[in-house]
Amino acid sequence: MHQNILENYLNDLLNTQQFRDYCPNGLQVEGRTSIQTLVSGVTASQALIQAALDLHADAIIVHHGYFWRGEDACLRGIKRHRIATLIKHDINLYAYHLPLDAHDQLGNNTLLGKKLGIEQEGCFGEQNIAAYGHFQKPISLDELNNLLSLVLGRKPLIIGDPLKPVQRVAWCTGAAQEYFEDAIQLGADAFITGEISEQNVHTARESGTAFISAGHHATERYGIQALGDHIAQKFGIAHHFMDMENPV
Repeated sequence: MHQNILENYLNDLLNTQQFRDYCPNGLQVEGRTSIQTLVSGVTASQALIQAALDLHADAIIVHHGYFWRGEDACLRGIKRHRIATLIKHDINLYAYHLPLDAHDQLGNNTLLGKKLGIEQEGCFGEQNIAAYGHFQKPISLDELNNLLSLVLGRKPLIIGDPLKPVQRVAWCTGAAQEYFEDAIQLGADAFITGEISEQNVHTARESGTAFISAGHHATERYGIQALGDHIAQKFGIAHHFMDMENPV
């Protein structure tokens, strides 16, 4: 498969043009023209690049790539080392950020909701990145804690009464603390995201809406894995999802 065919297909599939993102979506580092083996992962760390080298991959696709808005544009230190490794070994790097969060089939939010058994009703927040829905039957906050621990393989940080009934839920994978107030306005019993800020604790206690910090990496593993599997099936290439350990 040609590198440009893959980029054009993904840009159309994920509707990249409709998003105002914090980084470029698409082919960020150009490598060899032909792609037969693809590695996917959450973040384009040096460890993921090394795993791709070990698997003789032609391309890497990630959720968190490079060239973020506001960062130093100079290629020095860690950033230089990562990009130099990709260029030296002629490996393509594709990255899709907000478009992958929001996709209605392969997106991080959609897939996390399905894994938790939440029936999604709609989207909210800037660019409709976040989601809301409900459980068919209410469960306690403590039961939701156990469910998240089982699904994500890590114990979340929860601010709220463990006995609180939870039926209406709002969620957004990654770092989406800023949508907590919107979730409260939607009448959510609980809001799930990846990270928590100091002020979220007070807001949760005073509003009665539980705040759940379930892990940035942990909540964003499913979209990129599903996207890699989709590409492999669509184009008949090999795909390896690498879940590089990250406690955050």
